[in-house]
Amino acid sequence: MIQDIYPSKLDNSYKIQKLTAKDYVLWFNAEGKTYVRISEESIGFVTGSDVKDSSAIYLFSVDDQRYFLVLGEVDFHDPEFGYYSIRELRDKSNGKELFATFTAYHLWKWYADNRFCGVCAGKLVPSEKERALACPSCGNIVYPRINPAVIVGVINGEKLLLTKYRKGYAHNALVAGFTEIGETLEETVAREVMEETGIRVKNIRYYKSQPWGMAQDILVGFYCEADGDGEIHMDESELKYAEWVKREDIELQPNNLSLTNEMMKMFKEGKERNRKIKLYDYIPG
Repeated sequence: MIQDIYPSKLDNSYKIQKLTAKDYVLWFNAEGKTYVRISEESIGFVTGSDVKDSSAIYLFSVDDQRYFLVLGEVDFHDPEFGYYSIRELRDKSNGKELFATFTAYHLWKWYADNRFCGVCAGKLVPSEKERALACPSCGNIVYPRINPAVIVGVINGEKLLLTKYRKGYAHNALVAGFTEIGETLEETVAREVMEETGIRVKNIRYYKSQPWGMAQDILVGFYCEADGDGEIHMDESELKYAEWVKREDIELQPNNLSLTNEMMKMFKEGKERNRKIKLYDYIPG
C-alpha cells in the first residue's frame, strides 16, 4: 500500500526547522496541483537551493530527507517540471516520494482551509509547540483534520461484493463511507453496506488501516459476511455497479497503492482468513 515504504520511514514529529539547500520544497496551486518532475515512475522535487523562502513550513522527513511546504505559489520555472494533481501522480508513480506527496497534500489542505479562526475570525498562525494553528486573539487551537472512513469487504460464500462509483474512480472498489457523529466504526460498516447495497451484514472484523492524504482520510478496513440471501438493492445515486464476484473473477486495480485493492487481492487469493481478528456482531438498535 502507499504507506508501505520500508526500509524507509516517515518521521512526522513536529519540529521547528529552517529550510536548507538540500531540503525538498512543495507548494500547491489553487486547484490542489503540486509542482514536481515525473521520470521513470518517480517524483522529483524542487529543493531549497531553488526556492529561498524563509516562510517555508517544515512538514516531516522520510529517512534523512526533509520536506517543506510553501503556502501559495513560487516564482520558479523549469521545463522538466509541471503541475500535477494527486490523482495524476497516483497513476504515474509510486514509492516513498508518492507517499510523501500525499502526506504533504493532506497538510497543505489543512493549512489552506484554516487561515482564520472559527471563533473570533482572527488570523491563525502556526503553533510553536505542536502541529496546530493557534489564534493569538482568543487562544483557539485548530489541529490537522483527519476523516475516519471504512472500507468493507462483504463476503457471501466464495464471492466478494464489488462496486464501482457513479463518479470519480473508474476501477473496481469495495463499499466505503465516512463515520458519522456518535457512530462506532462497526456501525459505520453496517450502515454503509445497507445504504449502498441493501445488504445486512454480520461477523464484522477488523483487517487493517491506511492513511489516505488525497482525501484527508484514515481508512479502516473490515471484512464481514452477508446476513441473509445477499440480494442487492443498489443505491444508483452512489454506485453504477454492485455485484457478487467469484474469487477467480475479481479484477484488481491497476496498482497496489490502496487498502481497497489489497483487501480484494487477499480475498482473490483466499488469504482473508489468515489474520487473527476479533469478530463483532452488529445488532441494529
